[in-house]
Amino acid sequence: MHSKVTSMREAIAAHVHDGDTVVIEGFTHLICFAAGHEIIRQRRRDLTIARLTPDLIYDQMIAAGCARKLVFSWAGNPGAGSLGAFRRAVEKETPPLEIEEYSHFGMVARMSAGAARLPFWTMRNYMGTDLPKANPLIRTVTCPYTGEVLATVPALNPDVTIIHAQRADQFGNAQVWGLLGVQKEAAFASKRVIVVVEELVDQSVIRADPNRTLIPGMIVAAVVVEPWGCHPSYAQGYYDRDNDFYVAWEDISRNPARLEAYLQEFVYGVTDRAAYLRKQPELRDRLAAKDLICAGVNYGF
Repeated sequence: MHSKVTSMREAIAAHVHDGDTVVIEGFTHLICFAAGHEIIRQRRRDLTIARLTPDLIYDQMIAAGCARKLVFSWAGNPGAGSLGAFRRAVEKETPPLEIEEYSHFGMVARMSAGAARLPFWTMRNYMGTDLPKANPLIRTVTCPYTGEVLATVPALNPDVTIIHAQRADQFGNAQVWGLLGVQKEAAFASKRVIVVVEELVDQSVIRADPNRTLIPGMIVAAVVVEPWGCHPSYAQGYYDRDNDFYVAWEDISRNPARLEAYLQEFVYGVTDRAAYLRKQPELRDRLAAKDLICAGVNYGF
C-alpha cells in the first residue's frame, strides 16, 4: 500500500471538477469548512452540492458562485436563522439556484441506496406531505409482498464525498467518534472520497481500536491533514463549536457586501487553513477542547 496523504490544494485539484456532484458531510460536527473554502479558492463552477442539512459552508459556496444546484433536506443557520446567499440565489438570481428537496430521512435513504448500489430506496415518511408535489423524483412503488404503496427516492451517487474525521492513518482508514450522521453511507455511495483529519496516526493506532473506523482506506482517494479544518463547526475532542460565529453569520449573510468582504478576507485572502488560523489566534484559547478521556477497551482473548 502507498500513502494517500496530500495537501488540501492538491486533493481538491485532483478530485473535484467543474460540474461534479459534491457532498461535504458531517452532522453538527465534523463539517469540513476547510475543503469548502479550497473549492471556492479554486473557483469550481456548476457544482451540484448535496447534504442533509446545508448550513454556512454551502451558503458561502453559493455566494462564491460554485453551485448550480442544491440537493438537500433542510437549509438554514442552525439556532440562528436563515442563509442569506441561499435565499437570494433561489428567489432573485437569474438563473436561480436549482433546488431538489427531501426530508432528512429521504436524504439518508438516497445515500443508503447509493451505498448499496441499489436504484432506489423505499420509505413511508412522505404520507400526508406535499414534498412529492414539489419534487417529482419522489415516487411510489407497490410492495410485491404486501400490496402496500410505498414512497421511493432515487439513489444518490456523488462524484466526490468529503468526510472530516478525528484521525486516520496514511492509507485513509478514518476513525470518528461523537455524533454520527450519514458520513459512512455518503462515502460508500461516492465515486471518490477525500478524508480530512485533525490528526494523522500510525496504522497500529487504528488497528488497536477497530470499532471507531468509520471509513475504510480501500474507498479513500486522498487523505488531508488539516487541524481545525471544521471551524466554525467542531471536532469532538479537539475544539468546540464556534456559536458566536454562527450568530454573527446571520447578519453577514443578509448583506451581500459583508458576505463578499468575509470571503475576500477569510477565504480568497488566505492561502490555506493554517493562514486562516493565523488571522484568528484567539480561536485556540476560546474553543480548544478539554480532556475527557474514554476508558480503554480490552480486545484480548
